Amino acid sequence: MMDIVVQIALNAVIAGAIYSLVAIGFNLIYSTARFFDIGYGALATVGGYSVFYFYKMLNLPIYVSIILAIVISGAIGWLVEKLVYKKLRKEKASNVVLLIASLGVLTVIQAIVAILFTSQFQTLSKDIGGQTTYEIFGGVITQTQVLILVSGLLIMTALSLVLKYTLFGKAIRAVSDDEEVARIVGINSGRVMGWVFFIGSAIAGIAGMSVGFDTGIEPVMGLSLLLKGVIAVIVGGIGNIYGGVLGAFLLAIIENLGAWQFSGEWKDAISFFVLIIFLIFRPQGIWPK
Repeated sequence: MMDIVVQIALNAVIAGAIYSLVAIGFNLIYSTARFFDIGYGALATVGGYSVFYFYKMLNLPIYVSIILAIVISGAIGWLVEKLVYKKLRKEKASNVVLLIASLGVLTVIQAIVAILFTSQFQTLSKDIGGQTTYEIFGGVITQTQVLILVSGLLIMTALSLVLKYTLFGKAIRAVSDDEEVARIVGINSGRVMGWVFFIGSAIAGIAGMSVGFDTGIEPVMGLSLLLKGVIAVIVGGIGNIYGGVLGAFLLAIIENLGAWQFSGEWKDAISFFVLIIFLIFRPQGIWPK
């Protein structure tokens, strides 16, 4: 019994680390651009398949493949912002129009990935962490999963420090609070927005490749990851990086406990049940901004 409880806890920690990556990037983009970017989920798919292409098809070194995948994910997010969202904002498009446009971005990117790599489920090699496993009170965690957890914590810490202590972070907060006022005081809001989308999309790419190394990838994986990240953000508190991370781990714990009591097929239903409960009783989240 103790072994099962420990394993559930370890599974929840790894799932929480992945969800927190999605939540961090989504929170950053949402709090700055102020619209629900469904296309963000597709950047996780881009990250996973970029590693698959460079590492398994071109046989490049694993860490070179990871760096290239991060840059590509960020660059595509930046391009989408410049070519689609920025033009719509100039036309004073409503959030509903931006939402629909982002759904189109998700659909197009998923379709391109499926055309290039087929819709078949793919796995990434475990070589990033070797085949080493660690036993903790009867539960087992792989070295790859440890690296995923450490990466998530490092990214959260680095981003929070950047936002709090750097001029760039202050510029992001200014644009987030009021883009018009930020522009008036001399902040290049267009450049800031571009960097926000680059960083947020790069983080999404890291989340996607983390899923790939832990389980596997498929073209439609982005939407599912996005929904988990969004639920984590709402549970933790929209606009709060720490709140999003807290919500991610709480969601992962509830999901894994539910899967243990019922079955793995109930995970998504449990997630949406948690979302409904928070929307009804605490819409501002546990740790509001």
